[in-house]
Amino acid sequence: MEGPLVELRNVAVSYPAPSGDRLPVASDLTLTLDKGEMAYLIGPTGSGKSTLLKLLYMDVPPDFGIIRVAHYRSDTLNKKDVPFLRRSLGVVFQDFQLLPDRSAFDNVAFALYATGKRGRVVKERVMQALSRVGLSHRAHAKPHEMSGGEKQRACIARAIVNEPVLLLADEPTGNLDPRVADEIQKLLVKLNNQGMALLMATHDYRLVREFPARTLALVKGRIVEVDPETL
Repeated sequence: MEGPLVELRNVAVSYPAPSGDRLPVASDLTLTLDKGEMAYLIGPTGSGKSTLLKLLYMDVPPDFGIIRVAHYRSDTLNKKDVPFLRRSLGVVFQDFQLLPDRSAFDNVAFALYATGKRGRVVKERVMQALSRVGLSHRAHAKPHEMSGGEKQRACIARAIVNEPVLLLADEPTGNLDPRVADEIQKLLVKLNNQGMALLMATHDYRLVREFPARTLALVKGRIVEVDPETL
């Protein structure tokens, strides 16, 4: 029987403190996420939501415990394999992280160039990704010419252009007004319904209630499953 897409077993993580000691962020993270599953990750600022996502794309190493994403394991992963792991993931950031002097098309294409793609395949896949997020008509717009919602759509297109099995979204609606936040959330749910697993960190409990899914709370360095209707 095939295992889960994502698995964390007894993972602890900390950051270096100015004193030279380690500042603990989480002490016993245990989690599974199946292929095609959607889950929210909630918790107050500083609870470790962003750190957990960074653990999954191996931007932060665990102090101990095991992380498995697809067929990659943190305890056996070579440094040269990290880019290949990340190609199986898509990451959506709250602050967009778009190249300011490049168009929406070029920002999305950058993710393909990084994997060695060139020529016609780039144009076809970029326009397909922009179409999936409803932004093909703004392909030539630069970030300063886009609204907040359009920037986030461009960010999502960049995240999905390599057809990842898992989408990690870090507060993707945090800088958006409620109407635009709902539009972006509907888009993320649609992508999940098309088969892409989604783990979304958020502090917007209204969205969690209106678009219910499995909900995981970070509490004192551990993951606890909660009922979204109680939020």
